Amino acid sequence: MSVETYQKAKEIILDEEEIADFVGGRTEELINLAEEKLGLKFTGLYLDYLKTFGAGNFGAQEIYGIIDADFENSSVPDAIWYTLTERKEIRLPDNLLVIYDTGSDELFCLDFNQRADNGEPKVVSLVPGVDLESQTYEIIANDFGDFLLDLVKQEV
Repeated sequence: MSVETYQKAKEIILDEEEIADFVGGRTEELINLAEEKLGLKFTGLYLDYLKTFGAGNFGAQEIYGIIDADFENSSVPDAIWYTLTERKEIRLPDNLLVIYDTGSDELFCLDFNQRADNGEPKVVSLVPGVDLESQTYEIIANDFGDFLLDLVKQEV
């Protein structure tokens, strides 16, 4: 069950502070601004991530989130800026939120149209440069908790 996997990932991040570099929890107000800007509603696990860590790095893994309210002039690991940029540049579908760049031609996104049984968006892969009609949106993780735990385990 993913709430447990998410909690486990969270514990590891909090325990390993020497390799954790996050902006810190974001306010309800800032999160609401981001949701309005994207037309998406964050729930459950990813919402908790934003409220706890905001955005940042765990070892070599960069997990996108919210940095500040300037969504237009930002850079990674700002998920809002990145998603808006990709919407402009590759017409990224509105149901996707970019949360991770593999560094090898794949972006991982939360897919708000595909949800796990617990209502959490699934994590899917997007390949920039491939026509949107030809994308397979391979499911990488059942939800953000499973995804996050996989990432942090690679670093400890």
